[in-house]
Amino acid sequence: MKRGLHGMVTRLKVTLWTLIVPPTVWAVHFLFSYLWAAIHCAKVGGFPRLPILYGIGTILALLLIAGAGIIAHLQSRVPGDPAPHEESTDSDRIRFLAYSTVLLAALSFVGVIFTAAPVLFLTDCR
Repeated sequence: MKRGLHGMVTRLKVTLWTLIVPPTVWAVHFLFSYLWAAIHCAKVGGFPRLPILYGIGTILALLLIAGAGIIAHLQSRVPGDPAPHEESTDSDRIRFLAYSTVLLAALSFVGVIFTAAPVLFLTDCR
């Protein structure tokens, strides 16, 4: 019983971590996207490496979100878990939370792409 409870608590901690990472990474990337767009449109000089750093940051954001999604996916499908019954168990709730996190990670991944694409290809700021 104790081993099962410890494993469930560990899975819950990992699932909660993966639940926090995707939207946080998206939010930080979103803020930097608008900062980069504002600097570019204001034609403020002295930032020649900013596009390269922004591109690297975008790739890192996508990798972090994808990693969190993969971990959440693995948490949602643990072999050896009992089959779901009519009444939910704690394990079923954790698997549902992990599955929801996979969907949140996918949404955050797409959000980063849609935030980065216009900024990376920004040419005219009228």
